[in-house]
Amino acid sequence: MISMKHKIMNYMALMCVAAATLTLPLLLVGCDREVSSTKSSSESSDGTVKSKEKTVTQSPDGTTTKTEESKSTISTNKP
Repeated sequence: MISMKHKIMNYMALMCVAAATLTLPLLLVGCDREVSSTKSSSESSDGTVKSKEKTVTQSPDGTTTKTEESKSTISTNKP
């Protein structure tokens, strides 16, 4: 008959192996790398501020992704 101490040790070993198996793929995937980033903004005579942001990222498998974001804000501080 297996003692309680051996059951606990087997359970702990099983949990350690399961945790390592679940976290290993996350460590191997990696993160995206930012290749370039550009930010620009301009203000028009009516107080509207337009800003643009362009970002290029590269994933670990070599594919690149371009993201372009534009925002327009109306200023409330008019003279």
